[in-house]
Amino acid sequence: MIQTFSLFPGITLRCCRDTRFKQGCLSFQLVRPMCLEESAMNALLPSVLLRGTRQHGDLRAITNRLDELYGASVSAVVRRIGDYQTTGLYCGFMDDRFALPGDRVLQPMLDFLGELLLESPLENGGFPTAFVESEKKNLIATIESELNDKRAYAMGRLLRTMCREDTFGLPRLGDKEQVAVIDPVFLYDHYQHILRESPIEIFYVGSEEGEQVASLLKPLLSRLDRDYRSLKPQTAFHSCEGSDLTETMEISQGKLCMGFVTPITNRTPEFPAMQMLNTIFGSGMTSKLFMNIREKLSLCYSIGSGYYGSKGIVTVSAGIDFDKEELTRQEMLRQLKDCQDGHISEDELTAARQAILSSLRSTHDSPGSIEGYYATAALSGMKMTPAEYMAAVEAVTKEQVVAAANSLQLHTTYFLKGGSQ
Repeated sequence: MIQTFSLFPGITLRCCRDTRFKQGCLSFQLVRPMCLEESAMNALLPSVLLRGTRQHGDLRAITNRLDELYGASVSAVVRRIGDYQTTGLYCGFMDDRFALPGDRVLQPMLDFLGELLLESPLENGGFPTAFVESEKKNLIATIESELNDKRAYAMGRLLRTMCREDTFGLPRLGDKEQVAVIDPVFLYDHYQHILRESPIEIFYVGSEEGEQVASLLKPLLSRLDRDYRSLKPQTAFHSCEGSDLTETMEISQGKLCMGFVTPITNRTPEFPAMQMLNTIFGSGMTSKLFMNIREKLSLCYSIGSGYYGSKGIVTVSAGIDFDKEELTRQEMLRQLKDCQDGHISEDELTAARQAILSSLRSTHDSPGSIEGYYATAALSGMKMTPAEYMAAVEAVTKEQVVAAANSLQLHTTYFLKGGSQ
């Protein structure tokens, strides 16, 4: 059961009391509208905050402090959830029940979180240049590593083309050109701005009562200078004209991506049926795409589909030989047509249902997976608990899956092939 507390205007605490684990966790996320102008700064901020505080001035001092807290950990968290981007910190720590007699971990952990968030060392009115420049290099390296993954690159190009009328296609970490020009003073000013205005989502998993966690957090939160501005609710896919794009690059394997749109999102009743359809169609090793296009026809090296429930987008991605594009494209559409025509066996339905149920059962296997599910669901607008979600999946009929399939419309195709540009 999740308890929800409104601690201050725009600051929400969600607590999952669970006594099964020796470890607890707490995430602190500033929620921003995803936008080109600030996505790179939001992605950079947590790693800069983790470089040092006025009391613990470098990484070694921070590591030593975390060791004192029974080997606690703090990491950056940057998520893209529909129309939103979140930026903040994720803390993992030993539950107080397992500390030595008289010791506490949660309270000093929250004190240290406040230190990381609010007591950064300053240099000429901004974050220390050395911190910012070092973390800019790290972030650019991460972005470049994603660009070097041609499957991820092709999918990013597909989504950016499909979602040019909204921000869902923007890369979660921003563009490396944006990162390169970030200034330490401007970054600090931006941080003060989003601390004032952003909705703040805090999620706790552990054995402590929710009321006690709320009480422990209030001294930290009362230090914030707030002028809270609410965000617009999540939106479905913004309609725009589709495209059929081809790009050339010096690669040895082609990447064919197809993007479909549907009015079904994780905020509509048909959501479980669409999840079932996606699993039957292309998600996993028992799907139609894998079994037919890869295994039977040998048209691709890899293939799979994904469903972005916050937007109502289904994508298909395949690694293929360059001369197999047209045949693979036709076969992808043929497999979807089979779903639309009701050519779905009981075995396919059962395998898809069990795959989704197995994934949902694992939600409560660790504090991190609990936080990931509920924190993301709350921001995306999905109201179902894992148990409610499982019950809905159990109730999905073949007719509902077929209806979900018929709601899909091909929007954009992107093919990355070899050759000189």
